[in-house]
Amino acid sequence: MHRAQFPPRKYEEHAFVLDFNPRGKSSTVRGRDGIIVTGIGEDRLTLLEILGVPNSEFEIGEKIYIGKEGRTKVLSVLGKLDYEKISSSAQSELETIVETIVTVNESKFIEYLNKAQPLTPRIHALELIPGIGKTYMKLMLEEREKKFFESYQDLQERVGLKEPVKHISERIMDEITGQSRMNIFVKR
Repeated sequence: MHRAQFPPRKYEEHAFVLDFNPRGKSSTVRGRDGIIVTGIGEDRLTLLEILGVPNSEFEIGEKIYIGKEGRTKVLSVLGKLDYEKISSSAQSELETIVETIVTVNESKFIEYLNKAQPLTPRIHALELIPGIGKTYMKLMLEEREKKFFESYQDLQERVGLKEPVKHISERIMDEITGQSRMNIFVKR
């Protein structure tokens, strides 16, 4: 008899810098201090507290490697952060950086839109994205039956949904700030 194979736990490979304190104290690990970086994971979109290598330089909006092998500027990922716990400057950078992530990972988000399913008999996952009501949802479902969407541009042209990046980013912001009950993009 085979035992069920669980997929290996997925770790973030990259994060985007929201804020950093060259002489910070960790809020997730007692007694850790140094260069404390607040970042957002590119894949799971969780807020992370990261310990930088001493004397390394960080820039707001910079994409840094936090994977398991061969980190250069990161000593460790200390833990996850709640939105309320991050600095106000990190909070104010968040929206722009989320939009960057949604833009650079276009194929991943388009794939999500191509595969999104109903969550309950009454609510479709697509409807949870601001700007997509029943009308756009029906149009999107009809169009993706014919042919999957290939890009944001393709989606815009075939369905008429303006600025998909803004809408998806807005949904992610709602999930990060805890304003939504269900998460479709941010992994808890």
